[in-house]
Amino acid sequence: MSNGPPIALIASLIGDPARANMLLALMGGKALTASELANEAGVTPQTASGHLARLLDGGLLSLVQQGRHRYFRLASPEIADLLESLMGIAVRRVRPKARTGPRDQALRRARVCYDHLAGEEGVNLTDRLLSSGSLAVRDGSLVLTGAGRRFLCDFGIDIAALEQQRRPLCRACLDWSERRSHLGGAVGASLLSRFEALGWMRRVAGSRIVQVTPKGQLGLRRLLAEAGPRERSEVA
Repeated sequence: MSNGPPIALIASLIGDPARANMLLALMGGKALTASELANEAGVTPQTASGHLARLLDGGLLSLVQQGRHRYFRLASPEIADLLESLMGIAVRRVRPKARTGPRDQALRRARVCYDHLAGEEGVNLTDRLLSSGSLAVRDGSLVLTGAGRRFLCDFGIDIAALEQQRRPLCRACLDWSERRSHLGGAVGASLLSRFEALGWMRRVAGSRIVQVTPKGQLGLRRLLAEAGPRERSEVA
């Protein structure tokens, strides 16, 4: 007898290795074709087609049609948050590979988690926004404060426009490598977009890795210094 939503269905969709690899390939926020996802999963196009149909029916993926081309992407940021949390559990429960290379270090330092910044840089940014009073924790959730609104508006982010979106402004996303939370939600996504627009960060083609440019290192130091520590901050 079920006492809640059918989580077994979602778990079974993610639990297949081929489907799990497809989902993880979409964690960079980029839409991919069925052929590209088949390659990521290591299966034939015919097998991939069946897997993709199940993921679509299960609500984990969405389909984007452009002319004759069909692209798949994660259905929502919440799906990305779920996958990030599962990766954190997997890291703690499964013995890591004996050998790690520069790519692993780069992923741990900064990467895309669907559409926001994750890794060491993402966690450090979140910690700084909390210590400065731009973010606060209320009832276990991240919230944007009045000081945070002013800070982000000065940085060129339209908070009023973000509030029109259906997703939350701020969301704590458990980081699989740092095992602490980084900032997701509309604010997290907007910050990463702004960093990229300013040339402070750039994505490495074909991966989830984000590189902080020399310009970005200087810009981030100045930006977070301007946020300034505050002892108290009123929640908006």
